[in-house]
Amino acid sequence: MPKGEGKLIAQNKKARHDYAVTDTMEAGIVLLGTEIKSIRNSRINLKDGFARVRNGEVFLHNVHISPYEQGNLFNHEPLRTRKLLLHKKQIAKLTVETKNAGVTLVPLKVYIKNGYAKVLIGIAKGKKQYDKREDLKRRDIDRQIDRTLKSRSK
Repeated sequence: MPKGEGKLIAQNKKARHDYAVTDTMEAGIVLLGTEIKSIRNSRINLKDGFARVRNGEVFLHNVHISPYEQGNLFNHEPLRTRKLLLHKKQIAKLTVETKNAGVTLVPLKVYIKNGYAKVLIGIAKGKKQYDKREDLKRRDIDRQIDRTLKSRSK
């Protein structure tokens, strides 16, 4: 995460398993009052989320923010599309990157930084099944190496 990161609220652990993330970018989120209260209570799910560039703007889709308990009639729609706040140069870069086949924008983390909710979006390419298995094997081998080094040092 970028320097001066705030409190981590939610993390998409499946994203790094399902996608090869090539680059990341921090973006602000346009939220309603009850949404930020729910986010501060860690009532957000990034699992099926993705971002899309449309008409020179970036939107976050399928991110579930649970309704706020004390929200009454002013509560928000849990799966509504939310606008992301980025600079024009960043949006232009994302537009160029997503033109390639198989490249998508995936939310990786949501955190509070200086009182504002931020999302870390990754430019990602989908992994094949054999790539996922290869990563699991590599991770197991690394763990075994770490264990043997630890046992030798004691």
